[in-house]
Amino acid sequence: MAKDPKFTAGEVAKIAWLTTRMAKRGIAGETVHLGDLERKVERIIDGAREREERQAADAAEAEKAARKARTKNRK
Repeated sequence: MAKDPKFTAGEVAKIAWLTTRMAKRGIAGETVHLGDLERKVERIIDGAREREERQAADAAEAEKAARKARTKNRK
């Protein structure tokens, strides 16, 4: 299982809202379909993972550019 990413406040709020909706449907009975809400939560988690990957790539790119600039300035 992949490590869960750090969530933004908006993502946490959306997940909490969807979890609350799932709980409300769960009160209605065990046979109630929750798949649509579960998919929405998974999409939020996948989006957070993609955001973290993008941020890590951007940070690596910025670090590479900073090293290149330092090397250029030393000459």
